[in-house]
Amino acid sequence: MAANVEIYTWASCPFCLRAKALLTQKDIPFTEYSIDGDEDARDQMAQRANGKRSVPQIFIDDHSIGGCDELYALEKDGKLDAMLSS
Repeated sequence: MAANVEIYTWASCPFCLRAKALLTQKDIPFTEYSIDGDEDARDQMAQRANGKRSVPQIFIDDHSIGGCDELYALEKDGKLDAMLSS
């Protein structure tokens, strides 16, 4: 069973674009929440992300993994595929 991947983004955020590119390249389906200028949505994201307000914020099966750098670190360390297939 595939993991549920969610990503909070801003349209003009280069880190958001990089994170989505990696997920797309790996053919990983994800749900995107574009929160440009929506402070209520950003507050909701921050609650889920242990207070983090920067974008992107990425969740795998409701577990916050952080942002773009953390996503790429998981990939580099060979841990991302395991998280996605659990």
